[in-house]
Amino acid sequence: MIRLILNILWFILGGWLSGLLWLLGGAILAVTIVGLPYTAAAWRIAGFSFWPFGKEVVSRESLGMSDIGTGGMGVVLNVIWFVFAGWYIVLSHLVAAFFEFVSIIGIPFAIKDLQLAVLALAPVGKTVVEKR
Repeated sequence: MIRLILNILWFILGGWLSGLLWLLGGAILAVTIVGLPYTAAAWRIAGFSFWPFGKEVVSRESLGMSDIGTGGMGVVLNVIWFVFAGWYIVLSHLVAAFFEFVSIIGIPFAIKDLQLAVLALAPVGKTVVEKR
């Protein structure tokens, strides 16, 4: 019940915007051939960004999944991602987390923003799963 309440508050207070921006970014990436490897990662992050409570980010390799985002190619894709898109997304989540930490009620939201910042650093090769 607490997760549901936190997800609803998160969504109302900005999660909808964050999720829509990740969906838009994924759609723009899908239009280009170069951006296709990033599209799936952006859309996974969008789902996490809409409703982050009760979910966690894990490496695809830890789940036994193997794709373009794992291994050496994933490192190259993540470096390209960081240079062209990741750094300012990380910065926006860090700024939001700072202001959320100011109030006691905002601390759970700040923690989720910090998780999104870490995910925005290197999203390729990561996936979102339900917490157990």
